[in-house]
Amino acid sequence: MSASLPHRSVANIRAAPTSSSRSDRDHSGTSTPARPIPTFNTPSSLRAEEELIVVDFGTRKIQVGFAGDSAPRGIVWFGPEQQRRIGDFRDWQTDYQQDWRSKAAGGNWGRDYELWRPDVRGLELGQVGDKVEKAVREAYTKYMLIDSRPRRMVCVVPTGLPIPLLSAALDSLFHRFQPPTVSLLSSPVAVAVAAGVRSALVVDLGWNETIVTSVYEYREVATKRTVRGGRRLTEETHRFLAKELGHVQRDNRDDKQEYVLSFEECHDIANRLVWCKPFKAEKTPKSSPPQLASPEGEGLATVEESDEDKPAITITTTATTAGEKPLPPPPKVTTVPLRSGRSPTSVEVTFDQLSEPCESTFFDSQYSLSSFDDHEIPVHLLVYRALLQLPLDVRALCMSRIIFTGGGTTVLGLRKRIFDEVCHIVQERGWDPVYGKAKEQLRTNPKLKKRHGRQTTNNSNSSSSSNNNNSNTLTTPGVSGQEEDGIWHDAANSVPEVDPIEAQLARTNPSANGRKPLQGQLRAIESLGPWAGGSLITHLKVSTVSTIDKDQWTQHGVTGATVRQADVEAKTQQRLSWNAMNRGGREGKEPWTLGVWGAA
Repeated sequence: MSASLPHRSVANIRAAPTSSSRSDRDHSGTSTPARPIPTFNTPSSLRAEEELIVVDFGTRKIQVGFAGDSAPRGIVWFGPEQQRRIGDFRDWQTDYQQDWRSKAAGGNWGRDYELWRPDVRGLELGQVGDKVEKAVREAYTKYMLIDSRPRRMVCVVPTGLPIPLLSAALDSLFHRFQPPTVSLLSSPVAVAVAAGVRSALVVDLGWNETIVTSVYEYREVATKRTVRGGRRLTEETHRFLAKELGHVQRDNRDDKQEYVLSFEECHDIANRLVWCKPFKAEKTPKSSPPQLASPEGEGLATVEESDEDKPAITITTTATTAGEKPLPPPPKVTTVPLRSGRSPTSVEVTFDQLSEPCESTFFDSQYSLSSFDDHEIPVHLLVYRALLQLPLDVRALCMSRIIFTGGGTTVLGLRKRIFDEVCHIVQERGWDPVYGKAKEQLRTNPKLKKRHGRQTTNNSNSSSSSNNNNSNTLTTPGVSGQEEDGIWHDAANSVPEVDPIEAQLARTNPSANGRKPLQGQLRAIESLGPWAGGSLITHLKVSTVSTIDKDQWTQHGVTGATVRQADVEAKTQQRLSWNAMNRGGREGKEPWTLGVWGAA
C-alpha cells in the first residue's frame, strides 16, 4: 500500500533530470560557483589580533577602552563596595552605614576610595594589585563585554608614580590577564596629544596633589607639584560643615582629627555645592573700612553730628535720600541636609560661605608667600614659577597652551580663577624672578637714575667721538657699517640667512607658510583627557618610550629595567650589528626601560 503513494517512492525522489530541465538550465546561464570557505570561521575572530586595550590609571578611578575610540568604554570608581566578596551581606545590617567611624578613628577616612597614595609607607602592595585586577575585570565583563584572553595593553600612568606602585600594577596585569606586551605612556604627554598640540603646560588638579608639567615637543621638560588637591578640598569641606554644626576642629591638618561626617557625603557636597570666587584685581584690606572722598577731592568727607540713640533705619534712610548707593540685598541661603552624622540634621549656609573651602585649599590669599613651604605653594604661584623657570623659547610656546585637567576642574570657576591670578602676577612682576620692596626702591631711586644718566651721556660722547674718527678713515659716502677683525659688517643692510628646514616645510605645506604658531600670550586650551590621548597615540601606532615584554617581566620583574633610554638605544644598535656578523648565535631579548619612571 505504501508503494502506491508517489511521495513514498524513492524513484520519484532520486529521478534523473529530464531533457526539458537540462535545456532550461542551459538557457539560464552559468551557475554561481561555490563560496570558498575562509580560514577563520567568523569575521569577529580577526578582532583578537587587532584589539589593544588602553587603561588610564588614576588615584580614584581607572578608565578602560579600545584603542581608536574617542572615549573610554567604562569608568570604574574605587570604593568600599568593590572590596566585598561573595557571601558578604553587610548591606542588610542595620548598623552598616555607621562603619565609617571605626575606619576614620584609625586615620583611614576616605582611604577605601583610593587605589593608592604617594606615600607608600604602610601601604599593602598586594591589596593594590587586587584592586587593579577587580577593576579591570569589571570593566571587561560589564562595559567592554569581552573575555579575558591575552591582549596587548597600553597604560597611561602619571609621571611621578612611585616604582613600587607601578610594579604592583604591572604584576597584576601580567599575572592575571597575560598580555603579550604592556606599553607605558606619560599622562601629561597624552593630555597634550588629546589637545592637538606639541607643547603645553599641563596643570593636573589631581586628588592627592596638583602637578604642573611643561611639555615641549612631546617631551617633559620640568615638573612641579604641591599638596593642594581634591582630597584637601574634601577635608576643608568637612572642616567647614563641622564648624557649622558646632564642632570644634583642630588647627593641625593630620589624620588624627575627629570626623563627624562620612567621606562620601563630604565629597558629594564638595562636587555639587562648592565653588570658586572670581578674581578681583583691587582688593581692599579687611581691617580698614572704606573711606568716602569729599566732593572737593581733599581729605575725608565731613560727617554731620547725630544722636547715637536714633535707630539705624533713620541713618539708612538719610543715606539713601542723600544719593548714595543702597545697601546690598541679603545673601542667598541654601539648606544642606546631612545624613551621616550622629543624628540626621541640616544646616543653612550662604553661597559666599560655600566658596571658603576652595579658597583655603588652592589659594590661601590671607597668608603671605613666606608662610608656605615648598610643597604647599598655592596653585597660581606654582603655575607662574613653572613658567618662570622655563627657557625663553619653551616658555613662549607653553604659556599659550595652558591645559587644565584632573578631577579638580569640576569645581565651578576654579580654572578661570587660576588663569586670572597668573595673568595678574605676570602684569605686576613680568618675568623677573626678583620682586619686593627692595627692588621697587632700587628702581625708583633718584640717585641711581642720575648716575645711570651720567654713564649714558659719557658712553654716548665716547662712542660718537670714536665713530667720527672711524668714519674719517674707514667709511665712504652712502655706505654704513663697521670693520671688525678685518671683516666688514653691515648688520642693518645684511640679508638674513635662509633656514633650510623652514624652506623645506614651506615647500611641503604651502598653505601653512603664512600661518605662524601663537606664542608669547597667555591662553588656556581644552583637551579630551589622558585616555583619549593614549587612544590616539596607540591607534596611530606611535612607538612608546617603555614597552615591557611579558617574558622579560616574568623573569626579571622591575629590576630588569636597570638601563636608561640612551643606553637602550646604544645596546640595541650593538646587538643588531653583532647579529648581522654572527647569524648563528643566540639572539637575546632587547633591553628595556621604564622611561621617565626611572629604574629600581
